[in-house]
Amino acid sequence: MIKDLLRGQRIETPSWAYGNSGTRFKVFAQQGVPRDPYEKLADAAQVHAFTGIAPTVALHIPWDRVDDYAALARHARDLGVAVGAINSNVFQDDDYKLGSVTHPDPVVRRKALGHLLECVDIMDATGSDTLKLWFSDGTNYPGQDDIRARQDRLAEALAAVYERLGDDQRFLLEYKLFEPAFYVTDVPDWGTAYAHCLKLGDKAQVVVDTGHHAPGTNIEFIVAFLLREGKLGGFDFNSRFYADDDLMVGAADPFQLFRIMFEVIGGGGYGPHVAFMLDQCHNIEPKIPGQIRSVMNVQEATAKALLVDREALAAAQRAGDVLGANAVLMDAYNTDVRPLLGELREEMGLDPDPMAAYARSGYFEKIAAERVGGAQAGWGA
Repeated sequence: MIKDLLRGQRIETPSWAYGNSGTRFKVFAQQGVPRDPYEKLADAAQVHAFTGIAPTVALHIPWDRVDDYAALARHARDLGVAVGAINSNVFQDDDYKLGSVTHPDPVVRRKALGHLLECVDIMDATGSDTLKLWFSDGTNYPGQDDIRARQDRLAEALAAVYERLGDDQRFLLEYKLFEPAFYVTDVPDWGTAYAHCLKLGDKAQVVVDTGHHAPGTNIEFIVAFLLREGKLGGFDFNSRFYADDDLMVGAADPFQLFRIMFEVIGGGGYGPHVAFMLDQCHNIEPKIPGQIRSVMNVQEATAKALLVDREALAAAQRAGDVLGANAVLMDAYNTDVRPLLGELREEMGLDPDPMAAYARSGYFEKIAAERVGGAQAGWGA
């Protein structure tokens, strides 16, 4: 039963994870980095080939802009993967210094909305059913702009995008505590995102980025609440130590990832209606192995969450047995699930150790030799 549930797990990788990335201070280039979206898809296909559960790739527009999106989608299918969520970008143009859809100038707002609608067109062309919206909009100083008016502008833009969506499409609204707006962020928390999505309807849902909260925030409570309300659309999985570090998921606090997956499963969110997506960059570690390891980390946390004896847990909770209930969770968390996952991979016709299998494949040596010349993909391309 547990193996069947794990066999059906799907984790989406992000195209931008395969490009060069870094901090505000330095981007470290690596050998073999893709130079265009086609090569990004080829690398993502390797992650799926060795894990068996990463069949879709999120695109970021304009970083992944091409002349023919239908051709890009066909290329993905030829590689054994598919285009996943389309991520919009209204935070890099100079016009967006004071905001995008909440900018005080209607000309800038129209430009931003035009980009969001373009992303829905790309969804149509690629077969994607999910649009991801994140806004850097906000203010840096008290009095800089009218806070309520900015919420009105945001609501107007979201309504226009919602109206454009097809019957089988949705958008996920992302939130972030701060940065780059340091006084007011227009979508700073799950409550703001939830309120806007609730007003719009079923095709508007909240995405939880695990790195976008204040230190100490109980993310699993947010997950449980949004699942209860039918408004959890997906995750952007990563790890953080202080702010939005975008480290490999499960690297900083694997117990937190387990607790999140426990709530996902208990709340009925383990299925295609809640997207498990990675949103992280690999600054110093190699790109493809970083994604493989991240997929495996989510797999391991999920397996442990599926092992929780929920009947025993419920009995302990009813009895008020505080330590007994906690022990049920800890017993599952402390279980070594790696042998179970190795068996599962063998049953799926895969190597039980994806990291070692990739290292032996020679793929890195191949792309390092072939991808010489041209501009490597990275932040902004």
